Amino acid sequence: MAMQKGLEITYHNMQPTEWLDDDIRERVGKLEKMCDRLVGVRVAVEAQHKQHKVGNVYDVHIEVFVPGDDLVVSRAPHKAKERYAHPDVRTSVRDAFEAAERQLKDYKEQLRGDVKLHDPMFQGQISQLYPQEDYGFILTNTGTQLYFHRNSLLGAAEFDKLSRGMAVHYIEDVGDTGPIATKVWIGPDHHMD
Repeated sequence: MAMQKGLEITYHNMQPTEWLDDDIRERVGKLEKMCDRLVGVRVAVEAQHKQHKVGNVYDVHIEVFVPGDDLVVSRAPHKAKERYAHPDVRTSVRDAFEAAERQLKDYKEQLRGDVKLHDPMFQGQISQLYPQEDYGFILTNTGTQLYFHRNSLLGAAEFDKLSRGMAVHYIEDVGDTGPIATKVWIGPDHHMD
């Protein structure tokens, strides 16, 4: 478990506990077994609200660092129903690490060049690049532009190979401000989906 030195755990609005540290370390160990390329993991656990009847609501933020990329998971309850459904910190940590495992699995599939069939894959072309700011836009088959970040690429180093007009494949998701390309890779030209 050499990577455990690259583990950082922080708590906000709550006291650190040894049992939660141990739980997090065990879950990070599971991530290490899934992917031997982990460079570090940062976990932040924050108590959001003091609820007298149902307990606290916890926001768990996990950053997984792999060569050339960062995978980020934020698990904050967004709907009122979810806010109080699982106020236990262990449940919140478990849910966040399950999401991190899914992202790590997706990352490994991207490295191998696999694409999951249930992800809607599209082809577009690079319409704008801002290398100094590490982002750009993809012209989609519907004529709209889709934001993407350097970290969205199959390898962050691939960003430097991009040029305007280049065909790329992408998977669209909803970001904080609207649709974004969460996974982008350079691939052979096919028809526009």
